[in-house]
Order: sequence, then structure tokens, then C-alpha cells
Amino acid sequence: MAEIIRSGAFLQQCWSVHPLCLKVKRVEPERIVVLTCSSCRMVHRVTTDAVTRQDATGDSTSPVIDPAQPDGLPALKNCMGTHVSALSVREMDVFEDALWVRCAECRAQYDLTVSQFETHQK
Repeated sequence: MAEIIRSGAFLQQCWSVHPLCLKVKRVEPERIVVLTCSSCRMVHRVTTDAVTRQDATGDSTSPVIDPAQPDGLPALKNCMGTHVSALSVREMDVFEDALWVRCAECRAQYDLTVSQFETHQK
């Protein structure tokens, strides 16, 4: 049986050592975003309290939040359905319980407020 580690430290280490190997795979029920790493072969799951979608404005100091969609999770799911390979983890902070995912295709950024980090080892 695979070991489950309930800490963001493993995801942060994975992202800092080989960020290009970390991919957003899917969104599961209960607001869980699944990430996989092709280098360390771990599966990281983050349970989200909130997802906010921000549109690119060209000015990084003033992102535009879509007020019509207070919950950005449906937009993230839609983005994953059309161009999942363009999604990447841009930054994360385990002290702030936050993860930022960006889409290179539509240039949207998704700010995830995380309530739980899990790493599944094989």
C-alpha cells in the first residue's frame, strides 16, 4: 500500500527541484486538484478551499479578477479540458497554504487556497 504524507513540504520540494516535471492532471470531487511528477513519480493532491481565476492584463501589478465567477474551480476544470498540457505550477507557499497555477494558452492564473496537502508515494 502506498504511503500518504499529509504535508506540503514534499510538494514544495518537488516543485523547487524539478518544476517542469510537475503537471496538473485532474480535478477530483471534493475540490481536490491532483498533480503528478514525472521525475520523482509522486502524486500530490491538494484540497482547495477557494480557487480564484485572474485574467492576464499585461500589467502584473494589477491582475483582473472575474467578478462574474466568484469560484474559479469551474474555469480551471474548463481550462484543463481544453489545454491541460499548458497548465503549470507557477509558485507555491506552504506557510500561506497557497498554490498558483498558470495556463500558457489562455494566460489565466488560478490562485488556490489549500486546506490540505497530500503526497502519495508509490
